[in-house]
Amino acid sequence: MRLEGKTAIVTGGASGFGAGIVTKFVAEGARVLIADINAEAANALAHDLGHHTTAMGVDVSKRDSVDAMAAAALKAFGHLDILVNNAGVTHLPMPMEDVTEADFDRVLAVNVKSVYLTAQALVPHMKGRKAGAILNIASTAAVSPRPRLSWYNASKGWLVTATKSMAVELAPFGVRVNALNPVAGETPLLKTFMGEDTPEMRAKFLATIPLGRFSTPADIGNAACYLCSDEASMVTGVALEVDGGRVI
Repeated sequence: MRLEGKTAIVTGGASGFGAGIVTKFVAEGARVLIADINAEAANALAHDLGHHTTAMGVDVSKRDSVDAMAAAALKAFGHLDILVNNAGVTHLPMPMEDVTEADFDRVLAVNVKSVYLTAQALVPHMKGRKAGAILNIASTAAVSPRPRLSWYNASKGWLVTATKSMAVELAPFGVRVNALNPVAGETPLLKTFMGEDTPEMRAKFLATIPLGRFSTPADIGNAACYLCSDEASMVTGVALEVDGGRVI
């Protein structure tokens, strides 16, 4: 019960790493707003996890939607302790010059602008309480970029730099900001990262991970729980790799 009495928002919380984080947070005693563009999936997960969760359809790239999410969380919980910026998208692997402008804009809107929007909506609340933990889900792509994913890599690199800058600025207000850098895992984005999901492509990808397996939602949930708990009260501005040694 390391998060007993804590309240949290997890964006992109209905599937993949987000669902792993939500499940762990609830198991550790937190009340969680599951925010996801797929409202049906968010509601289904909330139903499975019980009364400690609430669900909401949210488009994190839109200010009105993010503001509504923040208002709903504060109305439901009274205050917010933890914000997890997990929602993310990528473009298909291809030469950088072939990525369409629409795909580029979508990657930047979901992976980058969303963090700006959630900060505007919720940082004043955390500063006012002089407490809070923000966790940004970045990627090993931020520190060990792979070819043909250039704009996705760049968006995650931005997120690591933003995390460190946010941490320095918010530290005097008692607000901690950290990031996780997962390696690709068994999530809906895996096929997109690899271009195609075949045994040969999986073997090729796994060969780059010294521990020899993909990350799981539970791996990310466990790391997120630590960084958002009081056990990590002296930890801010880190980008923790949860990658089986991928970037060594």
